[in-house]
Amino acid sequence: MTPTTDQLAASAESNAASSISTAESPTTPPPDSPGRGVVPVLAFAGITVAVMQTLLVPVIKDLPALLTTSPANATWVMTATLLAGAVATPIMGRLGDLHGKRRMLLVSLAVMVAGSLLCGLTDDLLTMIVGRALQGFAMGAIPLGIGLMRDVLPVERLGSAMALMSSSIGVGGGLALPVAALVAQHADWHALFFCAAGLGVLAVALALALVPESPVRAAGRFDVVGALGLSAGLVCLLLPVTKGSDWGWGSPRTLGMLGAAVALLVLWGLLELRLRDPLVDLRTTARREVLLTNLTSVMVGVAFYAISLVLPQLLQLPRSFGGLGRSMVVAGLCVAPLGLTMMLTAPLYARISARRGPKTSLIAGMLVIAVGYGAGTGLMSATWQTVLVSVVVGAGIGLAYSSLPALIIGAVDPSETGAANGLNTLMRSLGTSVSSAVIGMVLARTATHAGGAVVPTLHGFRTSFLIATGAVAVGLLLALFLPSRRTTVQPRLLAGGENSPAVEGPALAGEAMSANQAAPAAAFVAHGFTGHVTDEAGRAVPGARVTLVDRSGRQAGRARTDRTGWYALDTAAPGTFVLSVAAAGHRPYASTAVAVAGGGPGPLDVRLTRARRLPGVLRGGGGRPVAAGVVVVTDAAGEVIAGTTTRAGGQWELTDLPPGAYTLTLSAPGHLPAARYVEVDEGGDPAQRPHEVTLTPAAALRGRVRDRDGRLTGLAVVSLTRADGAVLGAAVTGRDGAFAFDHLTAGAYTLRVSGPAAAAVRVDLSDGARRELDVVVADEPGAGHEDLLPV
Repeated sequence: MTPTTDQLAASAESNAASSISTAESPTTPPPDSPGRGVVPVLAFAGITVAVMQTLLVPVIKDLPALLTTSPANATWVMTATLLAGAVATPIMGRLGDLHGKRRMLLVSLAVMVAGSLLCGLTDDLLTMIVGRALQGFAMGAIPLGIGLMRDVLPVERLGSAMALMSSSIGVGGGLALPVAALVAQHADWHALFFCAAGLGVLAVALALALVPESPVRAAGRFDVVGALGLSAGLVCLLLPVTKGSDWGWGSPRTLGMLGAAVALLVLWGLLELRLRDPLVDLRTTARREVLLTNLTSVMVGVAFYAISLVLPQLLQLPRSFGGLGRSMVVAGLCVAPLGLTMMLTAPLYARISARRGPKTSLIAGMLVIAVGYGAGTGLMSATWQTVLVSVVVGAGIGLAYSSLPALIIGAVDPSETGAANGLNTLMRSLGTSVSSAVIGMVLARTATHAGGAVVPTLHGFRTSFLIATGAVAVGLLLALFLPSRRTTVQPRLLAGGENSPAVEGPALAGEAMSANQAAPAAAFVAHGFTGHVTDEAGRAVPGARVTLVDRSGRQAGRARTDRTGWYALDTAAPGTFVLSVAAAGHRPYASTAVAVAGGGPGPLDVRLTRARRLPGVLRGGGGRPVAAGVVVVTDAAGEVIAGTTTRAGGQWELTDLPPGAYTLTLSAPGHLPAARYVEVDEGGDPAQRPHEVTLTPAAALRGRVRDRDGRLTGLAVVSLTRADGAVLGAAVTGRDGAFAFDHLTAGAYTLRVSGPAAAAVRVDLSDGARRELDVVVADEPGAGHEDLLPV
């Protein structure tokens, strides 16, 4: 099949995007780039989501009376949130990859606010269920926040930031329990929803003010059929898991829905494998590192929810039944250290992951969880013992939760971050659902009857902890089979000021490696590297990032220069390295450096030149700014030098360009590409006037081929010819008879159909419009005719 013009354009855009990702990594902005408020704001958004999930826990047992309904119906208030969150998480992740993660984050939080207000204003069961389902949409904020962090934060801040975001759900849950209990005891229970709405509004306002939009976009379109199929499969899977104890695990309804879930998810998987732009890339998901991480996430979810179910009941159980007889508020305070410890382990995770990789921190976390649950089976006789168990298990879950997004992000393309983390979050939610169902069944089976009431027992609590320990053991086994990151010798900073800590972590491909300047001869220094970094005037450059990369491309060291521009790295072993230096406002520098054991001639000083910038504005039809446009700079040989995408106002800027003449190519969906000749002078004027380029909207022609009876015609060859006789493209229709020609210039064209039957249609696209038409072919093969059809 001959490629159509839109296919060729898509291929060109894909190649340009690939070049852009190499030339300008979105994960490593300069130190002065926006992002100072990103981490706390996104972590606060995650805490808000956790609060939304937890706020009804203190009043679960009172819901039937509050809503004037049966206990079985009241459980739908909790189930609706679970189902909506499970469905929304992967869908919002994919929409974030396509249309902007910040935009979808705001949508998720706004829908949660609407649901909270709806719940706060009603006592009707059905309205409450709808509101709780809307609240569940906020679950997509967690993977969207992690994806945003990857796209806008510098690499040295990424590890601890993702750890904090990932553990925010535990932090919010731990803090919300005592506060929600206090509100429920001393105020109308509807106040819980208004508090959640207030937090949501604050999170939206902070995100609008402080969180930039991600420049990373995935190619393709949203898979509506895949979203519907996954939603149906998840509902059929999670409904019997959560309602199995009410319906009966062997009931026809439970078994029927589980069978339907299997069938739907299998059909959905087969469909996704055949699509060019699937909702979830199952081939990526099937990679060992992604698959094992997701399966481990299910086990971590089981372990996380088990303690949240058991400890509050143990603390509130009367002493006469073996419990601790504490109030609802005290029980919440005793469980709160679980979330607080998760937050405090984020810096510890960053250290372990930087030195040994996220796999090691995940295994360490699983071991700590196992120790906590193992000790918890015997520590149930005093309040302080429950606090100790909460702290230990929280530390382990914090390490494990922090490691999961890092493992996922390290295994997928940046344009798939939202969808991949959304699926991982879904796996954790599936684990919590399974934990709720299994432990609920265990506690019910081991409960005792007293005075007409069903009371849980210590035996049931211990059994639940043993089940959680078993889940951790399975997760630990899965984690052991994750691929290990090959480590290199980590450096230590020998000298530096207060702003020059040694930052250790995995090297990012392409980071500070494209200097676009001639590298000097190899410099020999004594078993390590020291020197000063200065600018063109000889002034010190403080805070410059000095990175050392070994011959295999792995990071062997990193440091920042102090106030005098001094840096020092110890390689701990001789060898040949690439030393790169990057600083805001300067062009990056790279050179070969050899560390030898016998000594060398002296320090390796680096002089940075000022960065040359090329700013501009991209506009489309009517002079409107064009967002998500692609800007590429090529040199005289046609090599791509740099590239970027336009922001919301159409602005773009390229930096670190060496002086010279270039070809500037600009393109955007729905527009014809344009090219300009530009020069970057030696001075690199910081106030250079932006290049304003206006793209012409592209014409398009789509339609179907039919016979005289109106039947769609397949295997027809459709070609498009310009008025001067030039053939622009050709395609063969499928069973649906469809053809499409995009990215056309305004003018007159002739559309010819040949094959089993023939036709020719003259089409006027002089106004640059997008037209659709049906082409009716002749009855007899080869009997060409000229149809002047109105379009």
